[in-house]
Amino acid sequence: MKKDEFYKLMKSVPKAEIHLHIEAVPTITSIKALYKKANGKEMTDEEITKLFTYEDLNGFIQAFLQVQALYQSVEDFDYIFNDLACYLVENGIVYTEAFFAPTSFLKRGFKYDEMVAIFDRKIAEIKEKHGITVKLLMDVSRTFGCENAMNNYNLLKQFPSENIIGIGLGGAESKGPAKDYAPVYEQAVKDGFKVVAHAGEDVGPESIWDAINLCHVTRVGHCITAIQDEKLMDTLKERNIVLEVCPTSNVFTKKYVKCIKEHPVSEFFKRGLFVTLNTDDPVFFKVSLLDEYWKLVDEAGWSMDDIKTLVKNGFKALFADDAVKSEWCAKVDNSF
Repeated sequence: MKKDEFYKLMKSVPKAEIHLHIEAVPTITSIKALYKKANGKEMTDEEITKLFTYEDLNGFIQAFLQVQALYQSVEDFDYIFNDLACYLVENGIVYTEAFFAPTSFLKRGFKYDEMVAIFDRKIAEIKEKHGITVKLLMDVSRTFGCENAMNNYNLLKQFPSENIIGIGLGGAESKGPAKDYAPVYEQAVKDGFKVVAHAGEDVGPESIWDAINLCHVTRVGHCITAIQDEKLMDTLKERNIVLEVCPTSNVFTKKYVKCIKEHPVSEFFKRGLFVTLNTDDPVFFKVSLLDEYWKLVDEAGWSMDDIKTLVKNGFKALFADDAVKSEWCAKVDNSF
């Protein structure tokens, strides 16, 4: 299938994305507008280039925090959700469970309840205008320590929203072992929230073991270093743990893979692991979900039957009712 034909088909196929950071969907146009609003002057092309130049995960995290620092009030979240809606529509995504990271905003004086009110309003608008379901997972963040993570979680409990369904653990994996955050996760599980974690992105298999055994997650973000541990891959398969794979992100940060052909996603899929495909941070890594699917076909030799299975996996991995997941899987079959 030619590239243009593939993109046309895949845009028409309903898809889910379950590893997406909402602060990483604003377009360059929106980032420039936020910069001007914050600094009273235009952002130069050189500044844009510098912002989006990094060599590893920690460099990317610093760029991510710099973009977050441009937001001056909760009203600025309109930029995020307006661009999120465009991204979802352009990629044919009908359901997303995405991350939001509140810490840097809270440290600058934003009120959590006001943030949630904006989130709820914009999510309702996206549902009404586009028929797309958006659910959120709070990134309690390993970058700022365990006490901060528990404080974030307590805010989630204090100001509940039907649109915020659980917690995730992002940030600098090498500086914040998953096991350190077990108390937060144990409380979240006890309280009935969904729990996921980034693991095996920038650290070896031990990080994934801790995420599934100590933090009790049923979905692991990235998980690429599982390829180094045969027993771990067997365990992931036996427990039906979801892998939130983000190939371009891993190539971009260069820690373990340098190109799509080197990425273990194909081996995971062949072994029967529960693989899903995601973008992570579209603007930062210059990729869309349609691009991710095309790269697997064009660079890794995936068949269209494989792609259909992968699309359906995205829905099966949702924290949604079985009826909802079955309905969307049937629509995927019909689309193909």
